[in-house]
Amino acid sequence: MSGSRRARPVEAVEAIEPPGNGQLALIVLGVTVSVEALGELSGSAVLLLGLLVFLPGAAAALCTVRQTAFVALWTAAVVSTTVVTRGPGGHWLDRILMIAITIALGVASTYACGYRIRREHEMLRLRSTAAAMQRHILHPLPLVTDDVLVNGVYEPLQEDRLVGGDIYDVVDSPWGTRVLIGDVQGKGLAAVGAAFAVIGAFREAAHREPTLTALVDALDAAVVRHNSYATDTGEDERFVTALILGIELDDEVQAVNCGHVLPYLVHDGKVTVPHLDSGVPLGLSELAAEPTTVGWFDFPAHATLVLSTDGLTETRAANGTFYPAEERLTALTALSGLSPTTLPQALYDDARAYAGHGGRHDDVAVLTVRRSPRRP
Repeated sequence: MSGSRRARPVEAVEAIEPPGNGQLALIVLGVTVSVEALGELSGSAVLLLGLLVFLPGAAAALCTVRQTAFVALWTAAVVSTTVVTRGPGGHWLDRILMIAITIALGVASTYACGYRIRREHEMLRLRSTAAAMQRHILHPLPLVTDDVLVNGVYEPLQEDRLVGGDIYDVVDSPWGTRVLIGDVQGKGLAAVGAAFAVIGAFREAAHREPTLTALVDALDAAVVRHNSYATDTGEDERFVTALILGIELDDEVQAVNCGHVLPYLVHDGKVTVPHLDSGVPLGLSELAAEPTTVGWFDFPAHATLVLSTDGLTETRAANGTFYPAEERLTALTALSGLSPTTLPQALYDDARAYAGHGGRHDDVAVLTVRRSPRRP
């Protein structure tokens, strides 16, 4: 069975690709010839030499240190030759000053290039560390138990965010399969602590607690403990929206919704949204007016549950219109050749296309849950 992507590989996040040496030589030679020709036509070859001074600066932003040093040396040589052989009849100090400024700008550009490359490498190492941390927190998809098959896609590494706040896990417990999907308040490395607290508590309590209400209480207590530690260290407190499912061999599912996005049930080409009462997010149980309650809904054979984080429903087009997740999911399920295995990636790609370049698309997790083939 082939699963969907969980996260972009670290190799996809690369530094600026420098031009080839041959390509760089052609560009530098072309610019030099153009400036010299323009100077000859205008009769001010020396005055137009200032245009060449920008070459090392441009190289510093796009090239390697060696390439930038080559451009700086070339520029200094061209400027020096032109000033000495065709310089104006003014004071010789003016010529020396122009050569000195050219050399100084070349040296500064080479240093700036080295600084830029070091920063890029530091960012790559930081992204690699963040991606490795995420891989250790979240199990790779697909996940299989005696009750369900879980596929999905998770894209936490987007734009300048190193780690997303979306979490998920699946545990094969003595009381059936427990499925968790959640979203930590906030993004980046600061959200990792709360994410790890919830997932660690889920993996331990799912094997210990016989009821979903007791499991949710354990998760809430974990977030409260994490917030207590965060307060002591000067960090912000966080809450976690979550949806916890309990799936056994019968045709019903137990669910506790802690302020999370409702699931979608796909069956016989139709998409429905099960009714579940929404409780408070994890970490805010003291604000709840009523105790945690468990909801039930049908999950027949050959049906598919689609779980997502709010990054899907909060996707917006350039005109501010929110992504119609239920409508688009209905359209996607009608496509021939689209299976529950490939549905998460198709839904994710459709949301990205809906947002386009001018819209808003947050990091998102999309999971599909299907029943495993019944054992004889």
